Amino acid sequence: MRIARFSVPDTAADAGTVRFGLVEGELEQPQALVIAELAGHPFTPEPQPTGRAWPLEEVRLLAPVLPSKIAAIGRNYADHAKELGHEVPEVPITFLKPSTSVIGPNETIAYPEISKEVHYEAELAVVIGRLCRQVPRERVKDVVLGYTCANDVTARDLQRAESQWGRAKGFDTFCPLGPWIDTAVDPADLAVTCTVNDELRQAGRTSQMIHDVAALVAHVSEAMTLLPGDVILTGTPSGVGPLRIGDSVCVTIENIGTLTNRVVSRD
Repeated sequence: MRIARFSVPDTAADAGTVRFGLVEGELEQPQALVIAELAGHPFTPEPQPTGRAWPLEEVRLLAPVLPSKIAAIGRNYADHAKELGHEVPEVPITFLKPSTSVIGPNETIAYPEISKEVHYEAELAVVIGRLCRQVPRERVKDVVLGYTCANDVTARDLQRAESQWGRAKGFDTFCPLGPWIDTAVDPADLAVTCTVNDELRQAGRTSQMIHDVAALVAHVSEAMTLLPGDVILTGTPSGVGPLRIGDSVCVTIENIGTLTNRVVSRD
């Protein structure tokens, strides 16, 4: 299933109501995609359709979840660690991004005045489906709802200047997520790409991750309880680089979809 969070057009009687739905159709034919509304939220065992549906192009897609926390993993691809001049870590490097950094598809990334070097980082995001802690590797599939695209936007100059990464990666709008959650995809070997203004900047595969999804969920849940809707970012391939005001940045993950955002000045 592909599960999206969305709102309907302003002309609808219940416009402004946020809801979840199933995205139906072939991704290769975006004009034919339809979103079928679900009753309630997707963290129930069997979410039921309401019978209402809209063409996907007529609704506004929102961030697929609003997590209580985003646990992110640094330097989880060897080539990315190398391009930043760092050794490959033996243990996953974990940091937190605030929930206020989350935005959805087609929302704008705000470039802060305090930074002169904001970078994109295309990543596979894991969406947790149930309350859990201390999850062993063999049970990780039981606690994962699905996967989506993420952009771990980073003020690289602040990251270099400060020993902690929270501020450099925690600005409002610095965690785009979407366009939806895919519950059926196998995360073991997916292509992860990033384009800026249609120019390819990153191209990797999740099979290149130093620590796979099961290892990361087990590692993070050793330290903290994970709630339904929480997100784990799994690291970025090599090729990270700068964004400029006016850029359009797209993160695409094979068999999931494309997350597009534009960069604007932070007023």
